[in-house]
Amino acid sequence: MTAAQSIKKTFYPAMKAVGKWFGINGKAVANTQNIAPNQPIYSLTTHSNLGELISLHTFRNRYLLIANTASDCGYTAQYSELQTLQDTFSSKVQVLAFPANDFARQEPGSDQDIADFCGVNFGVKFPVMMKSSVRGDGKNDIFNWLTDRSLNGWNTQEPSWNFCKYLIDPQGKLLGVFESAISPLDEQITKLIR
Repeated sequence: MTAAQSIKKTFYPAMKAVGKWFGINGKAVANTQNIAPNQPIYSLTTHSNLGELISLHTFRNRYLLIANTASDCGYTAQYSELQTLQDTFSSKVQVLAFPANDFARQEPGSDQDIADFCGVNFGVKFPVMMKSSVRGDGKNDIFNWLTDRSLNGWNTQEPSWNFCKYLIDPQGKLLGVFESAISPLDEQITKLIR
C-alpha cells in the first residue's frame, strides 16, 4: 500500500460520515415498485482478473452485490467491508468487484496489480473482475445491464463514483443502488439480505 493509499484508508471513516451527514455520494435508490427485469442478469458472463470466464448463472438463488472499485480511492477501505459482508452472509450473498479507472484515474494498475493489492491489503477472497469501464458508451456488459432500464426494468443510474453498489435479489431482480458513502455493511443493504 502506498503512503497516499494508507492516508486515504485512515480518513475513510470521516469520508463516510461526511457523506452521510451532507448527502455527498450517499444516495440510495430502491426498486420500490418491485419491477422485474426484462432480461435476466443470469444470462451474462464476465471475466475474473485471472482471465477465467464467469457466468452469473453460477450465482442464481443468491443475492449479488456488485461494486465498481478502485485502488487509489478514498473509499478503497470498503474492500474490507465488502469481504466482511461476504463472510457474514456467505450462504446468501456473492460480492463481485469490478475495478475501473473511470473516476479521476484511481485504478491505474494492471489486473495482477489489483489482485495483489486486494488480497494483501484487504484480505479479499470474493471474485474481482478484469478491469473495465463501468460508465459511458464503453461500459462492460454487467454495468450496461445494471444501468439500462430496458434490461433491468427500472434503473438508469450509472455509478457516480468508485464503490457504488448494486444489490440484486436471488431471482435476479435489481433491488437498489447505493452510492459510495453508503457502507456495504449499512442497514440499508443488510436488511434487504436478511
